[in-house]
Amino acid sequence: MFHKVLKSGCRIEAARLRTAERLTKLIALFCILAWRVFWSTVVARTAPCAPTKTMLTETEVVLLDRTVRDRPSTPAAATLSRYLRKIACLGGYLARARDPPPGIIVMWRGWSRLTDMMLGADAMQQKYG
Repeated sequence: MFHKVLKSGCRIEAARLRTAERLTKLIALFCILAWRVFWSTVVARTAPCAPTKTMLTETEVVLLDRTVRDRPSTPAAATLSRYLRKIACLGGYLARARDPPPGIIVMWRGWSRLTDMMLGADAMQQKYG
């Protein structure tokens, strides 16, 4: 699964770098990203009641609360699985009652979109205080 994130999510095979040194640095960076996506997918399934501080920053939690709405039946507890489901929803996960847990590709898309939103929020914070 980790290699699937590297190949499908990061599209590591599409890198057209000319030197081995540059390719090595790119692969090292993508390994960290792929590990985080894979780890978040596994944690959402194995430790649903973990605290959000385990994986997410306070800014990410606030941004997810503002952009992805909870269902009325969602418990008020701020667990990690609740926020990882919100990240999956950013990646296209429908979160219906009988849907299986989100997979790594949906999580990759959600993390990618959350990262873009974090960059935008950071830029707005620097510009407007």
